[in-house]
Amino acid sequence: MNHAESSRFTIPAYCFMPDHLHILTDGTHDGSDLLQFADAFKQEASYGFKQQTGQRLWQKKYFDHILRANARRESVACYIWMNPVRKGLCSRAEDWPYSGSFTLDWRKLMTLGVDPWVPPWRKKLPQPRALARHIG
Repeated sequence: MNHAESSRFTIPAYCFMPDHLHILTDGTHDGSDLLQFADAFKQEASYGFKQQTGQRLWQKKYFDHILRANARRESVACYIWMNPVRKGLCSRAEDWPYSGSFTLDWRKLMTLGVDPWVPPWRKKLPQPRALARHIG
């Protein structure tokens, strides 16, 4: 969390999965630099992990997605927290010990029935309608 604050970011949602991390970040200043924040976070976290295990923690690259202005942040956060449920690791998001928020009462938010968010890469495109010709 200290790293996020010093990099001018807040973390409304995170979820550590067995093989990856989901994190929702908000820049708090015009000078907030997501690439710099992510690189420094990965470096700091991987150092301790490698000291303990002798193994590499992160892939060289990561995927990011910039939210549209109309995206409801609470819905995106709930999507992140529901990851372990979707993967069958627990039955309720609140039971996963590696999720949370540094800015929201996330357990309460999960009980409010927030509209679900669907990532753009998971949205189904409308199927084209079959063209029918009447010959007669």
